[in-house]
Amino acid sequence: MHTSLTGKELVLQAVKGRATPRAPWVPFVGCHGGQLVGAPADEYLRSAELMTAGLLKAYELYRPDGLPVIFDLQVEAEILGCELHWSKDVPPSVCTHPLAGHLQGSYTALNAFSTTAGRYPVVWQTLRNLRQSLGEQIALYSLICGPFTLALHLLGNDIFLEMHDRPVRVSELVNYCAAIARQAADGYLSNGADVIAVVDPMTSQISPAHFRQFVTPAVNGIFDHIRQQKGLSSLFVCGNVERNLEVMCATHCDNISVDEQIALPRLRQLALNNGKSFGGNLKLTVALLMGSEDDCRLEAIRNLDEGGDRGFILSPGCDIPYHVPPQNLIAVTEMVHDAYQRQVYKQTQTAKNLPFDHISLPDYHQLEEVVIDIVTLDSEACAPCQYMVEAAKKAAAGLTVKTIIREHKIKDEAGVAMMKKLNVTGLPTICLDGEVAFMSIIPDQPSLQAAILAKARAKQRSA
Repeated sequence: MHTSLTGKELVLQAVKGRATPRAPWVPFVGCHGGQLVGAPADEYLRSAELMTAGLLKAYELYRPDGLPVIFDLQVEAEILGCELHWSKDVPPSVCTHPLAGHLQGSYTALNAFSTTAGRYPVVWQTLRNLRQSLGEQIALYSLICGPFTLALHLLGNDIFLEMHDRPVRVSELVNYCAAIARQAADGYLSNGADVIAVVDPMTSQISPAHFRQFVTPAVNGIFDHIRQQKGLSSLFVCGNVERNLEVMCATHCDNISVDEQIALPRLRQLALNNGKSFGGNLKLTVALLMGSEDDCRLEAIRNLDEGGDRGFILSPGCDIPYHVPPQNLIAVTEMVHDAYQRQVYKQTQTAKNLPFDHISLPDYHQLEEVVIDIVTLDSEACAPCQYMVEAAKKAAAGLTVKTIIREHKIKDEAGVAMMKKLNVTGLPTICLDGEVAFMSIIPDQPSLQAAILAKARAKQRSA
């Protein structure tokens, strides 16, 4: 569909909740840009030259209306003292928590935060390079780590117990992290970013009451600050946030973005009723990573139809995986820019329906061990998945019963099959002996250990 608006103008109108001639297209190209220029993620995310080249290539191939400068939720944590584990095809993950065991209201264990430290100079240079090369044709997104996720990076899984035992101190930590986010937002805005997305995936793991208690005041302070600086904001939460959609929509952000686990019509209704725009939610694995070009065309059509033409931004539900075939994203691009082709594929294509008959579950009752199946996107690339796996390992290590821990990443056919056969509908999820135990919420250690022990006792009774 022809439009005289630039990509940037389309995005800004949509973020402000206005009607647009077509939905703007914002592929969240993070480490995937490394694939486009033949660089591994651990090199790509530390080089302004490589990130600039990767994003310019993405602009050429995918004809987006907006792009993120970097998609890495560990930038702030790294500066503050968290050690990172680097990989070749996913963003880094946090492997140490400097405040673990030391939440006493003092943050002396942390490094001083500055937007001139760590990898920020690389990010600022990339942002300036893109603005110089692309001008005002495209909206540039900055993604900063949300305060609850950053607090978990600093403290580790203990935060879930501390929320019950020492809620005041957790609030202090989350507010401290919100102050970090405001500084990061200032850095992005001063270097030319158009939209500031506060990405807080770990909030998918808490209840609405805890969201209101710990997260709402912190993120509202960030969003109010961004608005005072004449910027636009988005609250971006990966994972199954169905339980928290209403409280998310009640925050002060301009836009709500979610992943594939949320029904887009439901998000649209809540967002627009609360005066907010919304974004999402192309399927990352089943469509973009594992699907065919036709699968991706159909997925784009579904999103465009459900999103409508007011306040909607088409985007993936999270960071595009490194190995997504470029032709799959090009197929999405075709649907965005060609209304006729959308109509053709509506009429002639159907989505795949794989039975997975060749993959079966074990006979859990015949096994001596309690089997802990963890269905994830990828614990190396997804923060909620990482902490779910860590919670399972820590719980099992503290027990004397025999256990088997298996992670099933839905980045391949076997993982998708296990998700279907275990009746898992949200990620990440822990199943015990083939039954869903904790779906889309990270359990505290006593609850998880009690559930494992109950399964072990059941095996003993049936032996």
